[in-house]
Amino acid sequence: MMIAGAPAPVAPFSHAVEVDGWVFLTGQMPTDPADDAAPLPAGIEAQTRRAMHNLVLVLNGVGLTLADVVAARAFLTHFERDYAAMNEVYRSYFQADRLPARTCVGVTGLARNALVEIDFIARRPS
Repeated sequence: MMIAGAPAPVAPFSHAVEVDGWVFLTGQMPTDPADDAAPLPAGIEAQTRRAMHNLVLVLNGVGLTLADVVAARAFLTHFERDYAAMNEVYRSYFQADRLPARTCVGVTGLARNALVEIDFIARRPS
């Protein structure tokens, strides 16, 4: 499903797909949802905030919140340099006692030369 107000896809994909109450959110880049052509924010902190903001837009678009996120994956192009700073921003979005399971990996490149991309798996409350 495509979500109004979320960033324009950079490839052929849906913002989210739901199967039996599980909602899989496509990885979000630090793009500006109001202007896809705008430059990406400078630095890992600003890019992580923007990616998380975009994920919240998609979550809200399917009627969910960060409290419904059960797993996340983060992709960093400069793992050693940016891991700690990305974690500080990422952690601020979740309750300390309710962090999702997560994988974080270093990659050689991301679309638009982004520093970070994050995706989520959420579960709709019964």
